[in-house]
Amino acid sequence: MQIAILLFDRFTVLDAIGPYQVLSGLPGAEVAFVAERPGPIRDEVGSLILSAQAGLPDVPHPDIIVVPGGPGQNHQMQDGLVHGWLRAADQTSVWTTSVCTGSLILAAAGLLTGRRATSHWLALDELGRLGATPVSERVVVDGKYVTAAGVSSGIDMGLALAGRIAGDEVAQAIQLMIEYDPEPPYDAGSPDRAPADIVRTLRARSRFLLTGHAS
Repeated sequence: MQIAILLFDRFTVLDAIGPYQVLSGLPGAEVAFVAERPGPIRDEVGSLILSAQAGLPDVPHPDIIVVPGGPGQNHQMQDGLVHGWLRAADQTSVWTTSVCTGSLILAAAGLLTGRRATSHWLALDELGRLGATPVSERVVVDGKYVTAAGVSSGIDMGLALAGRIAGDEVAQAIQLMIEYDPEPPYDAGSPDRAPADIVRTLRARSRFLLTGHAS
């Protein structure tokens, strides 16, 4: 079972590594980090580099596609090599997935039109403008399309997908092995529960947070 995780400049690390940590524990899993060209890819901060072992043409038929988000997503919205690869790979994939604003890339490629999907809470309106039906849930499954909300929800998406692929016991064993038992010190992980002034501040900064541009 081949799992292709897309990388691009200024991706968010946990968007890619959360699902990687979970899905790489599936029996028979072979994970490939892929990009337009093989080589080093910097994260959104610029201080961490992941290596793409393969170019997109080298992995034409993955069983699972994982598309992360991050500020660099803004430069992946135009039709081109990435969109072409996504559409072609999606024709034979068993699962096509995304984390955070990665769903905007899938939607821009035409793969989520009319489908229920989620994204980072600040990006749900944009997801709707791109033709998807935005849902404010942590993980959304619509057919073979599995989308996760912001950043950390990629772990949940990976576990949900692992359960569907290999069964509940395997998914539970993976969860226990990575000791995914969150007890956050703050109950501020959702705009419904976070302090209102923080929500307002992040909404005001949302263009910068999601695209890397201040205006």
